[in-house]
Amino acid sequence: MSEIRIQRQDFDPGAELAALNDGKGATGAVASFIGLVRGDDGLVAMTLDHYPGMCESEIAVHVAEAKSRWPILNLRIVHRVGRLTPGERIVFVGVASSHRHAAFQAAEFLMDYLKTRAPFWKLEERPSGASWVEARSEDDVSVKRWR
Repeated sequence: MSEIRIQRQDFDPGAELAALNDGKGATGAVASFIGLVRGDDGLVAMTLDHYPGMCESEIAVHVAEAKSRWPILNLRIVHRVGRLTPGERIVFVGVASSHRHAAFQAAEFLMDYLKTRAPFWKLEERPSGASWVEARSEDDVSVKRWR
């Protein structure tokens, strides 16, 4: 089972984690990641935009790849769009599996791909003005290890 949501509203991490457990005893591990907007370098806000439909489809491709690599029982990805300020939640990735190794690896794999390949556009606002975020080379290095 998997769920991918792109939304403006905040999410409840506890509810997302609870939804990952099948309640039948097959789930032995749940690994999760919650990303927050950092306020470093004077960041006032970050506005995220996406192409509805295409974004979810692109993420689904990477979810399918994760499911082909690891025995995933359940998976949830929630990514927010709109204007977010420092400290707000921006992304949730949760993976349930029978064993911790698969859950950890799949969650890290999915987060690396969300960071580098998911079609989101990020506009950062600072006191000096607004600018679009460029891809970072260190993120590309992280994703290369999965090839």
